[in-house]
Amino acid sequence: MALKIQSVSECKYDVLSLGECMLRLSPPGHQRIELTSVFEAYAGGGEYNVAYALARYGMRAGWISRLVDNPIGQFIRNHANASGMDTSEVLWVPYDGVGRADRIGINFTEVGIGVRASTSIYDRGNTAVAHMKPGDIDWKRIFAKKQVRWFHTGGIFAALSDGCAEVVQEAMKVAHDAGTVVSYDLNYRSKLWSAKKSAEVTKNLIPFIDVIIGNEEDFQISLGCEVKGIDANLKTLPAEAYKEMVKTVIAKYPRVQMVGTTLREVTSGLLNNWSAIMYYDGKFYQSKKYANLEIEDRVGGGDGFCSGLMFGLLTGMPSQECVEMGAAHGALLQSTRGDTSMVTMEEIKYVMNGGSARIKR
Repeated sequence: MALKIQSVSECKYDVLSLGECMLRLSPPGHQRIELTSVFEAYAGGGEYNVAYALARYGMRAGWISRLVDNPIGQFIRNHANASGMDTSEVLWVPYDGVGRADRIGINFTEVGIGVRASTSIYDRGNTAVAHMKPGDIDWKRIFAKKQVRWFHTGGIFAALSDGCAEVVQEAMKVAHDAGTVVSYDLNYRSKLWSAKKSAEVTKNLIPFIDVIIGNEEDFQISLGCEVKGIDANLKTLPAEAYKEMVKTVIAKYPRVQMVGTTLREVTSGLLNNWSAIMYYDGKFYQSKKYANLEIEDRVGGGDGFCSGLMFGLLTGMPSQECVEMGAAHGALLQSTRGDTSMVTMEEIKYVMNGGSARIKR
């Protein structure tokens, strides 16, 4: 069954996302965190990255979160506003000068190379957004009055606290009742919660979800649907095995109308094979494969796929073009440093249509 997306004229927002944004600090190049004397600063977070990209491409995109009113919170706000993202629904809380009550999370990310994998070290305990609770946001005012075509959130935000998981369910229910398409990126993070907790929370959210995004680990842990026939190092990911897994998801959760997943075959820290699959309206659609894709920074690639897919659906692209848009955007996003998209729509369409990396003059 095809998604019923409300018209542009009916809604204030094309997309509204709910989630955390952190300050990301990375050593230049492929240096080590423990030895660097310089850090590059970025803003980024799973759900935030999706809204940021869609705002860049002309969508009326908004983001909801909870931030501390200090220079770090303002750094995030300035980054968001530069994309055209609407931050008017963000909750701002005072800074106590130390961060005992509320703080902004920090994500130290080391970009790997060769056989050394990229890695993230979280410093995100006791953050302002983790203190969100039901009732903080008037969801009926947003979804029933302002109206939203698409609502997106994910497992990273839900994992931050019991309150965040409850806020996700609260928001999803109101969005669902208002006729808004609801998407959820499973985005399992073992550093944030247990597999058992992830599965319990996801089970409660499923009745309100139209679109699920994830990779092989996400589906196995959060939904109990295993991808069979893949090797432990993820060097070979047979597309047919993924399709069988997706069929299991749809059979187990018939309420879900679309499933999107990326296939990343890891050769080295800087060399991956990349593609994507989408199940929609009873059919599978598979993108072309970006073989030996050279990676500058892999963080945010899945968010690039998610936002590209959403852009295609919201603008009425044919299904095959939607999955190609998602895969191309994800591939391009990994060509730059940082979590958020720095590429143009012209570049995405050029790559979708088979354009090469030959210099443009």
